[in-house]
Amino acid sequence: MKYTKRDRQQLLLETLEKNPFITDEQLASTFNVSVQTIRLDRMELSIPELRERIKSVAAHNFGEEVKSLPLNEVIGEIIDIDLDKQAISILDITQDHVFARNGIARGHHLFAQANSLAVAVINDELALTRKSTITFVKPVKAGDRVIAKAVVLSSDTEKNSTLIEVTSKVENDTVFIGQFSMYRVTKS
Repeated sequence: MKYTKRDRQQLLLETLEKNPFITDEQLASTFNVSVQTIRLDRMELSIPELRERIKSVAAHNFGEEVKSLPLNEVIGEIIDIDLDKQAISILDITQDHVFARNGIARGHHLFAQANSLAVAVINDELALTRKSTITFVKPVKAGDRVIAKAVVLSSDTEKNSTLIEVTSKVENDTVFIGQFSMYRVTKS
């Protein structure tokens, strides 16, 4: 469907309000226009590029400080965290993440994103993975954006143990599921 510039820009605003993490390429496909048209629309509407939108959302949602590891050691970008409850990160898959012969992402990158998010959500000085059970559901390719969500399922303070489930999606398709049994302690 062809939209007038005004209608397209209004729909662009509404779309980005619902999902600030959508790429210019996805928007161009949605509105059946070129990526350059989307970039011009964003400029006219003073909408920042994707990285700036991610940083803005993260700054707004990031009320807590991660204790269990430095943020620069998290694989992907944490955009939301509620310690000992849940966390969300985004990882953009590049050519560096995929096998050259088939363009499929190497599994250790998806695992690393999920595992580091499971560590980050722990509200203690030390968090280590005791055990993990993982399932790769669908292949991930270069250009995909993987959104991982970690949810704390249970905690046992006597055993210094927390169970976390991480579900990773590309668009709305689940690509990875992992359960992580974590060891945690507060250093004294």
